Amino acid sequence: MKLTVKNAEGQPAGEVEVRFAVIDGGRGTQAVHDTVVAHQAARRSGTACAKTRAEVAGTSKKPYRQKGTGMARAGSFQSPIRVGGGVVFGPRPRDFGKKVNRTTRRLALRKALSERLKDGDVVVIENLQLESPKTKGFLGVLNRLELSAGSTLVVVAENDRNLTLASRNIPDLELTTSGTLNTYQALRFDKLLFTRGAFEKLGERLAE
Repeated sequence: MKLTVKNAEGQPAGEVEVRFAVIDGGRGTQAVHDTVVAHQAARRSGTACAKTRAEVAGTSKKPYRQKGTGMARAGSFQSPIRVGGGVVFGPRPRDFGKKVNRTTRRLALRKALSERLKDGDVVVIENLQLESPKTKGFLGVLNRLELSAGSTLVVVAENDRNLTLASRNIPDLELTTSGTLNTYQALRFDKLLFTRGAFEKLGERLAE
């Protein structure tokens, strides 16, 4: 399978071969689900915390005498049945992380990219270097590639300072590298814009 490579003006400038095997059918669907769930779970802070009766501030004095009041006996102001008391089985700090092995993660990314390739959502550009960190110049490239509408994930081979500065003010756009691209990113955006170098590096990463 080959993709047309475009230049910064949006004109065809050659072709690039997809170096990893494109997945057809339902294979890899469960891997995608498991990987995305694990990614979203890892983003949870897990810091929710409610105080138990042992942690609530207050006196150890008995609220009222044991007998003669006509009310049920009570021994603590921190009791969960009282207003301002502790919480029973409340949330505690925890780690929501889920383990997904390397083979499953790689299969999931291949499956996600295979579907995006078949849907025509992947665009490859020959090179993406800006002379200055101007957002206007980067927007011009996106307009010529017809990527100004919707959300776009830009994947480069290595981090570039000018590109990072020029892209950070553009809404619905994210910049990443071929080495850190994950399944969640590959599915989240409307279009995926790769540089030729990034696409070739990703092919080597998934063909191992």
